[in-house]
Amino acid sequence: MRRFVLSIALAAAVLLAGCGSSAGLPPVHNATLVLDFTPNAVHAGIYSAIAHHLDRVNGLHLNVIAPSASTDSIKLLETGRVNFAILDIHDLAIARERGEGIVGIMAIVERPLAAVIAAPQIRTPAQLAGKTVGITGVPSDKAVLDSIVAGAGGDPHRLKTVTIGFNAVADLLAGKVAAATAFWNDEGVTLQRHRPGFHVFRVEHYGAPSYPELVLCATAASLRRDPALAHSIVNALVYGYAFTEIHPERSAADLEQQVPGLDPALVSAQLNALLPAFVAPDGQIGELSSSTLKSWAAWEARFGIVSRPPDVSKAFNPGLVPSIRLGGQEPLG
Repeated sequence: MRRFVLSIALAAAVLLAGCGSSAGLPPVHNATLVLDFTPNAVHAGIYSAIAHHLDRVNGLHLNVIAPSASTDSIKLLETGRVNFAILDIHDLAIARERGEGIVGIMAIVERPLAAVIAAPQIRTPAQLAGKTVGITGVPSDKAVLDSIVAGAGGDPHRLKTVTIGFNAVADLLAGKVAAATAFWNDEGVTLQRHRPGFHVFRVEHYGAPSYPELVLCATAASLRRDPALAHSIVNALVYGYAFTEIHPERSAADLEQQVPGLDPALVSAQLNALLPAFVAPDGQIGELSSSTLKSWAAWEARFGIVSRPPDVSKAFNPGLVPSIRLGGQEPLG
């Protein structure tokens, strides 16, 4: 019996049942969340939280906006124009090193999304020596590439890199590069749908710790000023992602209804690939593991993303995440 799954389903049902009436609900406060990228399957739990009024149950009217550029999210958060942001964990580390008081309060995914995707003839990252590899140009790309190649026993110094922006799919399909840094849940899934046979080398399979790639963040000042607001959004999103795990098809529909123009087949494929990444090894949704983060901090400095390991005790506040577990890695029906 999947008693852990059933307990979450019942808890979610209690929350949903209360959404039909305002009686007994807390006062609702507006809050704005900026995403890390254009809406896609990785954000499904956020849109399910809104669709099923889990934000309202927790005293929020959550407004979600997409950034117009990859750097917008952190700028909007730093300047106080949004309350919360989904940030790549590497951007959080860089911001902390600049002296910005940004704090991670919930993991959106529990493992890295970064990968190197290689042409079918490249069967191991070590074979990339002397080959041309495309990188987007973001600071973490070279670290991910070097870590994967070194972890496979190759020599990162023998790589040839070219900046291709976010054109990994087109350039790989055209044979312009032998490999490219990309996200396995996005470009990796897209390539498999277009032309199966590409190899996806995920960074945690080659020596990197299984760090949470995307993290919900707030400023330290806002956490001191209004900790209840942060607690509310974390609670809403944890239940939102629990809903996604239990009802992935309905969660995909929630996303598609609120973000017109998405390809339903691609959303479904991406979400199916992502479902295990939303849950920590112990079954927790949103978990920020201190031991994992300490390993990540050392890796972050070792591969040059930052000059010294981030202070995990200051960069993250794991105490806001409620204990919502889905029974570890057991499959969901």
